[in-house]
Amino acid sequence: MARSSDASSLDRICAAVAEEGCAVERDFVAGAVVTALAADARRRDAAGEFRAAGVGRGAERRQNAAIRGDRIAWIDEADANASTRPWWIALERLRAALNQSLYLGLFSFEGHYAIYRCGAHYERHRDAFQSDARRVLSCVLYLNASWSEADGGALRIYGDKDTRDILPVGGTLVCFLSERFEHEVLPASRERLALTGWFQARP
Repeated sequence: MARSSDASSLDRICAAVAEEGCAVERDFVAGAVVTALAADARRRDAAGEFRAAGVGRGAERRQNAAIRGDRIAWIDEADANASTRPWWIALERLRAALNQSLYLGLFSFEGHYAIYRCGAHYERHRDAFQSDARRVLSCVLYLNASWSEADGGALRIYGDKDTRDILPVGGTLVCFLSERFEHEVLPASRERLALTGWFQARP
């Protein structure tokens, strides 16, 4: 069962996004859900479904591991299975809560698994495209077991006045306004797994 069904969790996320534009919620989903999602990602990776991620958009899109070193596999609610369905249920509850409290007009979610090999990183960037304002809120759910500070791999978010580093501890959800915050993924000393995506406004 996704713990995001707990109103206090949703309230904390909505309040943090409203006040700071960014929310970090530990144990957003139960450990069993994290384990199932990680296993699903590993299965898809073993089946050859992951591809090197690109940077840019449209004709300017390219692969450059010096900028972005992860491999990704897109997920779709239409293909939900026993492993991924609790995640989609949790997302829908979060979307409804954010729209009710903050009037963000969130309409849909697109996302993918992301695997960073040891030492891989993603340079500082924004998720929102200048030519397309549909991405409103970025969301990252970490799927890593027994992660410690010594493992590195933090998500570094650049705020208006300070910088925040968030370790990719399994079950942690990070949400932030896509257009507002630049961020980067720092290198880790072990493989790093996440489920990353964006709530989007209606086209």
